[in-house]
Formats: sequence, C-alpha cells, structure tokens
Amino acid sequence: MKKMINMREQIGILVQLQEIEIETKKIKSSLAGVSGKIGSLDAELGEAGQKIEKEKSLIDELKKKYRSCESDYQANLSLFNKSQERLSAVKTNKEYQSILKEIDDTKMKNSRIEEEMLKDLDVIEDAEKEVSRLKKEFLSIEERINREREILTNETEQDKTNLAALDEKWGSISKNVSPELMHKFNMVREQTRGIAISPVADSICSGCNMNIPPQMYNELQRFDSIKFCPHCQRIIYWGK
Repeated sequence: MKKMINMREQIGILVQLQEIEIETKKIKSSLAGVSGKIGSLDAELGEAGQKIEKEKSLIDELKKKYRSCESDYQANLSLFNKSQERLSAVKTNKEYQSILKEIDDTKMKNSRIEEEMLKDLDVIEDAEKEVSRLKKEFLSIEERINREREILTNETEQDKTNLAALDEKWGSISKNVSPELMHKFNMVREQTRGIAISPVADSICSGCNMNIPPQMYNELQRFDSIKFCPHCQRIIYWGK
C-alpha cells in the first residue's frame, strides 16, 4: 500500500527550499557585486596613477620650455658678443649708438629670459616634489587595494563553496517533495521571482500583506491540501 503524503511535512520541506532559495539569491547578488567592487578599486588606483602622469607631463613641458629659453639665451649671448666685437670697428657715432642699443636690448632680453628660467626651475622643483609625494601615496593605495582585492577573492571563493553546498542541499531535500507539488512550487517561484511560499498569520498572507478568506484560513490549519493566496498566487500555509 502506497504511503500517503504528509502535507505538513511537505510544506515544511518547501519552507526549507525557500530558505535555500533566499540564501542562494543573496550569495549570487554578492558575487555579482564583486566585479563592480574590483572595478572601483582599479579605477581608484588608475586615478592615482593618472595624477602622477599629469605631474610628469607638466615637468616634461616645463623642461622643454626651459631648454627653449636656454637656447634663446645662448643665441642672444652670441648676438651680444658679436655686437661687442662690432663696436671696435664702427666709424660713426650714430652707428656706435645703434650698436649700444642692440647690446642693451639683448641684455634686457636675456635678463627676462633668466627670470623666466629661474621661475621654471622653481616650478619644476615643486612638481618633482609633488611627484615624489604622489608616488608614495600611490604605493600606499596600491598596498591597501591589494589587501582589499585579496579579501574579495577569499570571500568569492567562500561564496562559491557555499553556493555549491546550497545547490547540493536543494537537490537532496527536493527529492522528498512529490513531483506534482515540486512542479507547482517551481512555477510559483518563477512567477514571483523567488518567493514561492509564505506563511499566513491572523488571516494575513506575509507575501502580500493581504487578508485571505476566513474559510481558506480555517482550511490551512488542517494541512490537508495545497493552498494559494488569492491575491499574490503564492503557496500559503498556516503560520500561527
């Protein structure tokens, strides 16, 4: 003689499956967020690296400008020396005064260039100090991020282990549910995005917080058949 299915036990198993489903979704959500967390860590490290590269680029531009000024200075110096040499060969006072003016203009130009070069050297020095500071900061950030990445990796491995254990538990427990009831449970689970079974207390379905009919509430207490909430269509059971 075939043993009759104890509906109370079957409902109890479905409740266990529901708990497994909730925990599984929680772990999967955590795993889905890992790539985003790692992406944020990579972005933070990348931003720190970009600050260094920006300062280095500034230094390169300043050094390029400095070399250009240096070249102009040397060209003016050569012009100055040639003008000095020409003084000894002039024949008129007008020509002499003209060369003197050239010499004064050249000296003024080089004086301005020298001032600009000194300013550039100060800025370069400050920028190099900033690069040194940013490099230390980068190493500190990199060290922290590597620690956080390692923690995330370990948590991910643990989550995967837990997920496999829950999957195995699901397979083991679900075998004890009648195929017909399991089919209904899975259908409702798909329709309600995971929450397939809800307790009813004081005539209220905890799944949708709606009142169920008094007669259905009384029938639930007998645990003699499967019942569905008339509002949210979840499987319901008497939750006292």
